[in-house]
Amino acid sequence: MASLLNIIATDHNFYIENKDEGLNYTKYLSEKYMKITDSSKNLIWFLQISDIHISIFRDPGRISQFQQFCDNTVKNIKPNIVLATGDLTDAKAKDNLGSSQVKKEWIYYYNIVQESGVTSKTIWLDIRGNHDNFNIKNINAQENYFRNYSVQGKTYPRSYVHILNENSVKVAFLGVDACPDPGIRRPFNFIGILDNQEQQHLQKLKLEAESKADHVVWFGHYPTSCILSLERDSQRLNLRQLISNAKGSQVYVCGHLHSMGGLVPQMYTIQRKGFLELELGDWKDNRMYRLAAIDHGIFSFVDQKHNTWPVVLVTNPKHALYAMPGREPLTLIRYSTHVRILAFSDVNIDSVQISYDKINWSQCKLAETPLYVCQWQPDLFKSGLHNLYVMGTDEIGRKTIVDHPFSLDGSNLQFKVVPRILLMLDAGGVVSVKIGGFTFVMIV
Repeated sequence: MASLLNIIATDHNFYIENKDEGLNYTKYLSEKYMKITDSSKNLIWFLQISDIHISIFRDPGRISQFQQFCDNTVKNIKPNIVLATGDLTDAKAKDNLGSSQVKKEWIYYYNIVQESGVTSKTIWLDIRGNHDNFNIKNINAQENYFRNYSVQGKTYPRSYVHILNENSVKVAFLGVDACPDPGIRRPFNFIGILDNQEQQHLQKLKLEAESKADHVVWFGHYPTSCILSLERDSQRLNLRQLISNAKGSQVYVCGHLHSMGGLVPQMYTIQRKGFLELELGDWKDNRMYRLAAIDHGIFSFVDQKHNTWPVVLVTNPKHALYAMPGREPLTLIRYSTHVRILAFSDVNIDSVQISYDKINWSQCKLAETPLYVCQWQPDLFKSGLHNLYVMGTDEIGRKTIVDHPFSLDGSNLQFKVVPRILLMLDAGGVVSVKIGGFTFVMIV
């Protein structure tokens, strides 16, 4: 028990240590971005979707609503990037017991993405999950349909990095493919594996990412707790260490665990070296997607149910739970002039308002779609935790109200224990948990 507590511990000293280690980096970002005002400069946003599980045998709504996501959601949010983090197809037999790659499922995925036109409107970065790798003898096997029916598979069959340089923000999106080679049948497919070749490849990608970008967003299918690095010559890669050592690393986003069948809907943590790890609930049963932004070097996100509008994301001030001292220029918040909010809907946004007490509301102004801003006085919130309330309303009267805790002095909130355990243990620890819950392994 003591060992488990040590693994997941994130006390006040932990935040101070990470802040001190990243002092030079955050100073550089503060000088680069200067001041947070009402300008739409220094801002990018992106989407993530995971565990789509396109199937020809069950739940046709996965396909039709994925088409809606591509046709409608992406069109209205206009992200710089869309991350599709694995299990693009289901690859399960009609009896729900066997597993094999089903070409028709891949054709559905390919046709929806291509016919929607999303690849001409944004950059679509997809990567394999364990279901996309069922029963594949090797990466070059004919049954590896990811190579021919995904967006990135022909160019990048495994891990890769994409550099985005947009609106004065440079971000490296680094995809981690931990699918074992050869691909294993279900249900013996839960753990991702990095062999020696892929470990070396990731180290090269990390060097490229930090040399070309100010921020690194890591993405993959498996959580880091579900990835095992194979040992060679008494050495093996520590993926979390690799992520944390990359200058500019802020977050690793993933899927795979399906929010533990919906029992752990917010599976988030901050790893011991100070970067966020965020598992996204599945599209398969829960129709979830994620909106994330980097605004003046500060990362924010919200997880959203499909076809629920408006979508509202506060980018300044930063949410207190997700603050990353040493990895973001958090001091800029104290000297900022405006609260900043992204608001989207499939119709026009009518208004965005903010309040600190839910009684007195101030109207935000549209700086440039989708950015809404409102002047504020950060000196009034110098110490402790505070709450910002945001209400976004669209032209047909739909409302979204956000309760957004923040602090300017480093006061922090704590992540829940169960998500921390699931995301901070190593692969061996998670295997023992999953064997104890064998039924869950069978249904993912």
